[in-house]
Amino acid sequence: MDNLFGIHATALKLRANRAELLAANIANADTPNYKARDIDFKHALKMAGSNNSDMRTTNVRHITSAGTTKMGAEIMYRMPDQPSLDGNTVDLHTERSAFMENSMMYQASLRFLNGRISGLMTAIRGEI
Repeated sequence: MDNLFGIHATALKLRANRAELLAANIANADTPNYKARDIDFKHALKMAGSNNSDMRTTNVRHITSAGTTKMGAEIMYRMPDQPSLDGNTVDLHTERSAFMENSMMYQASLRFLNGRISGLMTAIRGEI
């Protein structure tokens, strides 16, 4: 399937994971001592594409690292531009902007995959 869909299938999964993190940041904008989290998407996509990660579980009984997502992307804490008095590092403008950009890229990958699947369905049916 990787040959059919390329990197877009992996990118879609990573974008969905990133959307969850960004949504959690926005939801916790008023929570004292909450630390905003994000992933380095480019690095995560490169690691997912190469199937080379720093830590791997070789047995189902191994414990996964707390600092990674399901896709192996390292979750990092965002450094605040202006720290707040209650210890919260969420900047709503930054988080909303990152969420919107991530959403647009998610839609682009989804449209590419949809077009690819439509093309395959046309080829299977033998339509011109």
